[in-house]
Amino acid sequence: MHLLTDALAWMGRTAITVISSLGYAGVFFLMAAESMIIPIPAELVMPFAGFLVSQGKFGMEWVFLASTAGSLAGSLLSYWMGRTGGNRLVLRFGKYLLLDAADLKRTEDYFSRKGEGTIFIGRLIPVVRHLISIPAGIGRMNLKKFTLYTAAGATIWNMFLAWMGYILGRNWRAIRHYTEPVSVIVAVLLLAGFVWFVWHHVKSKARSREAEEALQK
Repeated sequence: MHLLTDALAWMGRTAITVISSLGYAGVFFLMAAESMIIPIPAELVMPFAGFLVSQGKFGMEWVFLASTAGSLAGSLLSYWMGRTGGNRLVLRFGKYLLLDAADLKRTEDYFSRKGEGTIFIGRLIPVVRHLISIPAGIGRMNLKKFTLYTAAGATIWNMFLAWMGYILGRNWRAIRHYTEPVSVIVAVLLLAGFVWFVWHHVKSKARSREAEEALQK
């Protein structure tokens, strides 16, 4: 737990330094990174931006534009990484993670049916929003829908955090104490889900082998 706290403290200091040095461009850069697999939580970026608005150093409308554009840029880059190279990686190396062509087909079917809600809600959940764009790309979700729901979810969460930073003023860091436990819980749930996925796939493949061997007898 101390390691996580120290890491978050370091990321918080980094966010302050980047925004203080680059201004709105720093907000854009950090939110683009946050929307990829780089673990810079919006909870450490947007409240500070909101605090700067309360001090008259930033304008809320420019914070809105910079954060939304950054979130969208990072998400689209992750989406295209998944769309252009994800399938090949899964087919080539997926066996080491118990993934195969059938899993790709299920991913595509899922994002074609439920992608909108998954992307929108995923943008509001810590940890998940760092990762969700890549499987959306692998699943070849409609780009217009992906862009729309990513922008909507990102804007709502980013501006909520900025507004909280504006309201709390110099106490903007207090937001982290409420969001940090949620991030830990989500990370644990994702790990548990991964363990279940591995266990389920191992059992399924074992049953398939047993069925094949029974047919050959």
